[in-house]
Amino acid sequence: MVAMRLKSFLWVVSFALLLNSCIAKKKRSYAQAKKDYEKSSAQGSKPNALPDENTAGFTTYTFNSAEEYIRTFAPIALEEMEAYGIPASITLAQGLLESGAGSSNLVRKSNNHFGIKCHTKWRGPSTTHDDDEKGECFRKYLHPRESYRDHSLFLANGSRYAFLFDYRTTDYKAWARGLKKAGYATDPKYPAKLIAQIQKYNLDQYDHPRKAQRIIKENNENPISSYVSDRIHQVQKGDTLFGISKKYGLSVDTLKNINGLKSNDIQVGTSLKISIK
Repeated sequence: MVAMRLKSFLWVVSFALLLNSCIAKKKRSYAQAKKDYEKSSAQGSKPNALPDENTAGFTTYTFNSAEEYIRTFAPIALEEMEAYGIPASITLAQGLLESGAGSSNLVRKSNNHFGIKCHTKWRGPSTTHDDDEKGECFRKYLHPRESYRDHSLFLANGSRYAFLFDYRTTDYKAWARGLKKAGYATDPKYPAKLIAQIQKYNLDQYDHPRKAQRIIKENNENPISSYVSDRIHQVQKGDTLFGISKKYGLSVDTLKNINGLKSNDIQVGTSLKISIK
C-alpha cells in the first residue's frame, strides 16, 4: 500500500514538473520574441542596421508573376508560421497585396513587403512613401527575408493583435477579418481582398506543413521558366491604366483588350495580364 502511494505521489510530482516546464518554455519563447522585436525596433531588423538602398548588400527581387512571388517566399512564410503561429497563407496574401507581388515602389526602395510604417519605437533605417498621407515613414530592410521576420514580430508582439493567435492557423478567414478588426489596414475591403488572394492562388495549402513541404520541394524541382508568355501586374494604390501601359510599353487600348476591360477604371488588388513582346 505504501509503495503504491509512493508511486502515485512520484507520478503527480513528475506530471507537475513537466507541466511547469511547458509553461516556462512558452514564457521563454514569448520573452525571446519580445526581445527580438525590441532589438529590431531599436537597431533595424536583424542582423545589423541597414544601409541605404545604393549600398552594397541591399538585395531586392523582380518577379514576372504572382506565382513567382509565391514560389520565392512560400518557404519563408512556412518558417514564420512554424516559429510564430501566423498562417502562411495570410503572410503570403498580405505580401502579395501590400507589395503588388513585389513590384511596388515601396518594395523596390525599401524591401518593405508588408507596408509596415515606422511607428514610434522604430530606430532602424527608413524611407518616405505616400500612403494615407503624403511622405509617411516606412521601415526599410536589407533583404526581403528581414521584412518577413519583422512582419511576424510586429504581429506577435502587438497587443492589439493578440486575439488573432487564438485562431487556428488553418482558419485564414478569421485571420483576414481579425487583421482588419485590429486596425492593420484602413480599407474596409481588406479581408475580402486577402481571402480572394488566398483562394485564387490556393495559398491555404501552405497552412499544412507536410503538404507545404511537398509542394515546395516540387516547385524547386520544376522551376517556372523565365521566358513566360505573360506576366501579371497587380494594381496598387495610385496606379492608372496609362501609367501601367507606359511602364510595360503598351498602349492603353492594348492593355484593355488583353484584360477585357470596358473602361479605364481599375481596382487596387486587381491582377492585370501584361503581354510581353
